Amino acid sequence: MTQGVVLDWATLAPHSLDTTQLDALPVTWQRYDYTDASETRSRIADADIVLTNKVKLGADELADSRCGYIGVLATGLNNVAVDWCQQQGIQVANVAGYGTDAVAQHTLMLLLNLATRFADYHRDVQQGRWSGAPQFCLLDHQVVELAGKHAVIVGHGALGKRVEALYRALGMRVTIAARPGKTHDPRPALQSLLPETDVLSLHCQLSEDTHQLVNSDVLTALPAHAFIINTARGGLIDETALLQALQEQRIGGAALDVLSEEPPPANHILLTEEVANLLITPHSAWVAQAARQRLLDDAISQLACYLKS
Repeated sequence: MTQGVVLDWATLAPHSLDTTQLDALPVTWQRYDYTDASETRSRIADADIVLTNKVKLGADELADSRCGYIGVLATGLNNVAVDWCQQQGIQVANVAGYGTDAVAQHTLMLLLNLATRFADYHRDVQQGRWSGAPQFCLLDHQVVELAGKHAVIVGHGALGKRVEALYRALGMRVTIAARPGKTHDPRPALQSLLPETDVLSLHCQLSEDTHQLVNSDVLTALPAHAFIINTARGGLIDETALLQALQEQRIGGAALDVLSEEPPPANHILLTEEVANLLITPHSAWVAQAARQRLLDDAISQLACYLKS
């Protein structure tokens, strides 16, 4: 019987999913909620199939395994030594597009919260400031009307296209920046767009070309009112430079669903400072039940095809 292991099963909250198709596969499963780096080699040693979300599977971890198939329960492949696996004949499959609707929805939510200063006004209401106001409304935080504003999107796959449609539905003007590192991309370079950018929206993969794409130079080139939205990968942003720009009010705000280290340490620089117009959600853009079910179903479908080959 084919042996399979799931290394971080709890990351899908499987109690809320239909796992019937997974259980029906001709595979004997060992499922671990979480796997520490020190446990990876022993847990995959006898596995023919390895499913993982974020557990690192490099050459060192895989060297003594008989694994022939790695199913990544996510889109990003940065935790797997893909080139090494290809050389060893190990098939690697990821799942793309499962969270397009959920992440696009979350992206729009982050932008709307920044633009309307929702967190600030909600806090004011909770603290009784509306009840004690001398007039019918509060006007303490500047709200931005997004219609007519210029959004620049970096990363124009399925998610970037869906976000573009949502932005346009708000009446925003949208420009797609050239892919970083692609010299023959006919679209305008990001740097050329920055001075007229009202919203910089990141939806690209993390790579050598995009690591800390938003750095001090980019932040300096943006207008002082610009918003930055990141629902892609935390490593796209130089977080130290972002914090400084926010503290010095050189940009209008930032809304992030990802950080460079996850889970972040308690002393992460973006979590320890009280920063105006900084919104952070805990990598939750993708977690809608429908999106997680699609992810699991697609991963199972790919694995089923492999098992039949």
